[in-house]
Amino acid sequence: MSHPPLRTYGRIKARALKPRQEQLVETLLPTLAVDLSAPLDPRALFPTARAFVLEIGFGGGEHLAAQAAAHLDHGFIGVEPFLNGVGSCLRHIDEAGLANVRLHMGDARDVLAALPDASADRVDILFPDPWPKARHHKRRLVQPAFVAALARVVKLGGDVRFATDWANYAATALEHFVRDPHFHWTAECAADWREPWPGHVATRYEEKKLGDCAPVWFRFLRASPDDKS
Repeated sequence: MSHPPLRTYGRIKARALKPRQEQLVETLLPTLAVDLSAPLDPRALFPTARAFVLEIGFGGGEHLAAQAAAHLDHGFIGVEPFLNGVGSCLRHIDEAGLANVRLHMGDARDVLAALPDASADRVDILFPDPWPKARHHKRRLVQPAFVAALARVVKLGGDVRFATDWANYAATALEHFVRDPHFHWTAECAADWREPWPGHVATRYEEKKLGDCAPVWFRFLRASPDDKS
């Protein structure tokens, strides 16, 4: 008998939504929510976009909205299970008048499963739930099966960007990616993982500095196994 995968995130709601956010959840979210009842085609969602970016766990949406505003010729899908984060992101989208963003409130693995092969130019995974206790490490999002799902969805030459401020999570995530024959770690010196990539916009979680180390910034290039060095 098969079992559903372990949930990789914690709570899905905290305090009550602010009135404006609650209104946006009721009115704007339905117009932006992706339909996972059928295969999900980014080209149909964003017919004029030059590239497609998936952000997994967008938190309050600061980074997602800023990236979408800076790259109006890209299409973005943001995934976040936390209702309060979705409400915050909707406010950013509404205030900026962004038309190149779609959202899914739920599990990112469902979105990956619905996407076509080689459809994403980039995937951003910024400060996912760290599950710091050893007995909870199995709940972390980045596991071998998840990395394999990313390898299917990301185009050759595309990349996955992963950031965390938990040392053990950084070590295990790095291990999972470098062991997958479809990804190549791009770092050439320490600064490449100690400093964020150009154009990064800090998230609320990042600024709280809740982890046990300075943020670690990994970039993994989707490559052919024959090209991986």
